Amino acid sequence: MSKVITMIPVRLAATRLPNKPLRDINGKPLIQHVYEHVKAAIKGDVCIAAGDREIRDVAESFGATCVLTDPNLPSGTDRIATALKEIDPDGAKYDIAVNFQGDNINVDPAINNRLIKIIEETDCDLATCGMVFKTREDAENPNNVKIVMGLEKGETQGRAVYFTRSLAPYVRDVEKCPYQDYYHHIGIYVFKTNVLMKFPQMGEAVLEKREKLEQLRFLQNGYHVQALIVDKIKLIENAPADINTIEELEAYRKLGV
Repeated sequence: MSKVITMIPVRLAATRLPNKPLRDINGKPLIQHVYEHVKAAIKGDVCIAAGDREIRDVAESFGATCVLTDPNLPSGTDRIATALKEIDPDGAKYDIAVNFQGDNINVDPAINNRLIKIIEETDCDLATCGMVFKTREDAENPNNVKIVMGLEKGETQGRAVYFTRSLAPYVRDVEKCPYQDYYHHIGIYVFKTNVLMKFPQMGEAVLEKREKLEQLRFLQNGYHVQALIVDKIKLIENAPADINTIEELEAYRKLGV
């Protein structure tokens, strides 16, 4: 059985909602809600990779393991890779690392158990997930990232060949290929730990720079990315998946959870 650790990257410097991880939601800070959801759903250790001392102090107050990282690290992936290197410098303690975002209060962490199993069964380097777009308008929106992968009707898992903000793939002959779905990438990742630890040293890839998508760094360096299409990701359907604005914060507070 794989030795698993879930890393939760989090920092205070959110432009739309400052101090977001420490905002109170019905008696607990946001980061505590996320941490407790993860602990209940995923076997193995959990570590918060914090970019600020204030987060570390709060995390330790509710009993979480926490590693303080440089607040200027360029991405959450860099943050968890750096924190993992600190707690497992030889890379011998863990086989698989889950990256669970610190604001994903309403994303079901149990999805990651399916992604862990995919790595164990396929020996891919990292696994992620997506959902079928419900409207073409959503698919055409460049803020919604697409997974390019070749699935036959009824298949829910395959190798990701690209990620893009464009509408892709282009279907030249619709009559001969009547089944055409576009897959919305959901930014949930599970890594082999030895691959994750290499991320900061890879250097920004050309396509990553152009699309502003860090997952392209793995593809351009030849790593195998497997993707799973899921039907739902939320714990509560009538609430935002994550919290980025004061309106979303208030909406979640009103649920009383």
